[in-house]
Amino acid sequence: MKRSIKHLFLPLLLLAIWLLLNDSLSAGYVVLGILLAIWLSLAAIPFRPVKASMRRPLVALKLTGQVAWDIVLSNIAVGRIVVKGPQASRPGFLRIPLRMTDPHGLAALACIITYTPGTVWSGFDEDSNTLTLHILDLQDEQVWLDTIQKRYEAPLLEIFQ
Repeated sequence: MKRSIKHLFLPLLLLAIWLLLNDSLSAGYVVLGILLAIWLSLAAIPFRPVKASMRRPLVALKLTGQVAWDIVLSNIAVGRIVVKGPQASRPGFLRIPLRMTDPHGLAALACIITYTPGTVWSGFDEDSNTLTLHILDLQDEQVWLDTIQKRYEAPLLEIFQ
């Protein structure tokens, strides 16, 4: 039972999104949505060779709250830079060594960094497991190292590895 529910999540999510985008529950849209959801779910299988498994959902929930709060604070900081002008910031690149190797954890970290204004995932070296991050206002490198490694990477390690 649990296994079949796990396999139904993606098709049901796709169906729900399809119906919301079309703003209709007519029989035609429902049938077409079911067919598309099944077809897209089956077509996606080869692109997911490594299966994800979340081990600590409460840690994930706490991390989600932390990221939401950081996004709010980062929006305020970037807003201040915009108001004060470009001379108010010191942009730069920072190389951050990571311990995480799970592709799902790295993808989640990339999303967190992308969602946070003022930071951009600039590159990742798989050989040295090093993230290159562009930061709009790089005042203190140690603060950024701690933020990425302790605030984001440590919970992601608990969740995915």
